[in-house]
Amino acid sequence: MNASIFIIPVLLFFLIIYATIKKVNCYASFVLGAKKALELCYNLFPYLIAIFFALELFKVSGLVDILSNILSPVLNFFGIPPELSQLLLIRPFSGSGGLSALQDLFIKYGADSYISRCGCVLVGSSETIFYIATIYFSQTKIKRLWYAIPLALVACFVGAIVGCLLCKII
Repeated sequence: MNASIFIIPVLLFFLIIYATIKKVNCYASFVLGAKKALELCYNLFPYLIAIFFALELFKVSGLVDILSNILSPVLNFFGIPPELSQLLLIRPFSGSGGLSALQDLFIKYGADSYISRCGCVLVGSSETIFYIATIYFSQTKIKRLWYAIPLALVACFVGAIVGCLLCKII
């Protein structure tokens, strides 16, 4: 039997015991947390719609294909296979879009190919930068993202270079 199925029930049990010792009303705390979570969802919804709309517009307009063709020689110079250009463009916006691009690489090149391995490393080691910025920065007082997003994009690109280099070596 797998012991991991008991982790959450055991944690909840100890949380209730701890709350009882500290004389905290568990039910009232749970309801308050649920209320705040609903408010958070309500406040985040417009930001999420905007990022999903922009991503779909990016794909449908053909801009992602045009940018992929333009960036292919640059990526090749840095040791990143040009076939990964679409994945590198979509991944900062959407995790599911990145997985979809990775699946296309699997179908086209095979799961054990160098390109697919690089794609796996890129998806596993990069982040959905614009999605995360939308979620976190929409709920904070930080409104100037002048440094955060470009630095995150540069770090993602450097990670892609190192990841492809490691895939080539290993």
